[in-house]
Amino acid sequence: MEKYDEMSNKAETKSYVYILCNKRRNVVYVGSTDDLKKRVYFHKKRLIPGFTKKYNIDQLVYFEIFDSKLESVRREKQIKGYKGVKENALVQYVDLEWVDLYEGGLW
Repeated sequence: MEKYDEMSNKAETKSYVYILCNKRRNVVYVGSTDDLKKRVYFHKKRLIPGFTKKYNIDQLVYFEIFDSKLESVRREKQIKGYKGVKENALVQYVDLEWVDLYEGGLW
């Protein structure tokens, strides 16, 4: 009799670190999630109370994909430690125009 492997039936999960900004691009937010599409949707619909809702931060301008939540949380903390100039440089490295990736046909 074969041993049942629970892990083989689990869907592969990814974790994301993302950067959002407001339309004026003068306020940014760094976060992490297991469902990027859903999380950005919630930010856009202003369903998440707090900083992003208060400052109208809903433009997805950067994200990274990780194989585990632990990795994404570590990276999130690293980026949050950058403060302003380095956060901006990170976004500009991949997108000089700061285009909203969510609206830009990512999904």
